[in-house]
Amino acid sequence: MSSDTPGGHGPPAPAPPLDEGQAEDLLRGICFKTGPPRTVGVELEWLLHDREHPHRPVPPDLLEAAATAVRALPLSAALTFEPGGQLELSSRPADSLMACVNDAAADLVAVRAALARLGLAPAGVGVDPWQPPRRLLREPRYDAMERALDRWGPAGRAMMCTTASVQVCLDAGEEEPGPLGYARRWQLAHLLGAVLVAVFANSPFRQGAPTPWRSTRQSLWADLDASRTLAPAGPLPPRDAWAAHVLDTPVLCVRGEAPWAVPEGLTFRDWIGSGLPRRPDRSDLDYHITTLFPPVRPRGHLELRMIDAQPGDDGWIVPLAVTTALFDDPEAAETVYRAVKPLAETAGARAAPRNPLWTAAACDGLTDPELRQAADVSFALALEALPRLGASRAVRDAVAGFHDRYVARGRCPADDLRDLLTTGRDHRPDHPKGTLS
Repeated sequence: MSSDTPGGHGPPAPAPPLDEGQAEDLLRGICFKTGPPRTVGVELEWLLHDREHPHRPVPPDLLEAAATAVRALPLSAALTFEPGGQLELSSRPADSLMACVNDAAADLVAVRAALARLGLAPAGVGVDPWQPPRRLLREPRYDAMERALDRWGPAGRAMMCTTASVQVCLDAGEEEPGPLGYARRWQLAHLLGAVLVAVFANSPFRQGAPTPWRSTRQSLWADLDASRTLAPAGPLPPRDAWAAHVLDTPVLCVRGEAPWAVPEGLTFRDWIGSGLPRRPDRSDLDYHITTLFPPVRPRGHLELRMIDAQPGDDGWIVPLAVTTALFDDPEAAETVYRAVKPLAETAGARAAPRNPLWTAAACDGLTDPELRQAADVSFALALEALPRLGASRAVRDAVAGFHDRYVARGRCPADDLRDLLTTGRDHRPDHPKGTLS
């Protein structure tokens, strides 16, 4: 989850209020900015663990020292910290896959070195296997978020404070139909997204115990307020569907003097109509969008949010490379769309991630035969496409190695993590025994 706080954490500056028509026009215009796909970005979230004793909680003062040290680095990416102390690097939009990889990799070298000097390491896992939720950031946004999400049970605090992901950001696509058209890419994201959940599931433990899920992180998202975390439902075109979804989702908070108001059941459409507790403006609409957490969020570009954080220093490169290849190479995009289109029957009418397809992906990973077959096709297509996108030999080898180690065997990183934490056996030849980094 990105903190996503346009305008900062304080109350908004005075601005002209919105009416419903203006809000709908803004949403249709700003959320799907079309054109030939050219740029790619990645958002990398990391839990911070003690290098020698990763199961021990990191003292808050040490996490604060880590934040100070990392903020002092000359990074190309934007740096934020999540409510539980997770570190997030959000890359700049890059002109190519390799530019994105190289920029993010260089930042991570500097970040890891700064953390190592404090005895810490970034841990590539989707949910902290040991620690309960512990919120460290005390800001009005997170106070309000905690109050709102507590209405739905404990999953909200767990999501805020103990989860981490790899989020791939791609251009929305072309206005015209076809393999690179934005409507096709929107549909592909919600079918291929389940395959990405299954392939990269990496969170089978929580608070020291195994869970029924290979991606416990995905299960936590599915347990939250459905209006806030589901994809738009129904047959409307993407722009219309998203505009309606945003306006009909309850407002998480109304910014003002702290503590912020946390209304219950007040949709943004209702807020415009009532004008209470004050009339919303453009900044309120922008902020409201940042409090919606569907698996695919249109922000002008497409933000794919369903991938667990990955093990190893460079494990994040594989989901970034595979996803970019399958969306941005026209030949791969057309073929993978045909390959995953039958998954819509398994998904049924319910929106992601609360449909049978996404549930199977989070629970069963690649032991599900349908998802395993789709994953195998997806990796074959990605490997064919990556040279056309200018991917380096090292990136292509990483994708091929992941396929051989996991996809070809019907496994995912969660299966290795289960072996490591339950028996001490680590099937990853390039990972020291007992580590999660």
